[in-house]
Amino acid sequence: MISLSEKITKETRSKNISAIRSVSKLEDWASKALWNRGLRLRRNVKSLYGKPDFALKNIKTVIFIDSCFWHSCPLHGTKPKNNADFREKKLKRNVERDNEVTEYYVKNSWHILRIWEHDFKNDFDNTITEIYNFIQTRR
Repeated sequence: MISLSEKITKETRSKNISAIRSVSKLEDWASKALWNRGLRLRRNVKSLYGKPDFALKNIKTVIFIDSCFWHSCPLHGTKPKNNADFREKKLKRNVERDNEVTEYYVKNSWHILRIWEHDFKNDFDNTITEIYNFIQTRR
């Protein structure tokens, strides 16, 4: 059933949301660029806390790519209009979880890097270089 404030049905919205992949195209592009620089990274490591986007267990290094919407970027995060209360709670919980994950890795002497999605969009090559240098200084 379509409510007056929504333009699509709940079933259609559910189908759209379920089609969102856990691995983004951005992660694919970043992985390929880092591979071309000779880095071999594990992706979406389920055995590590918070399921980091990239990980190198041997040097205790994890990298997270945070999307501006889902992780509430202070520069580009937008407030959802549909189902606002639910989504705001979800986004707030995402930020809390990000802080918990970061705290866990810092407490356990891991090297952690968080990169915003907009960093890639602003200057992809420079962001890849930043990740590459971060990893190289840990070796």
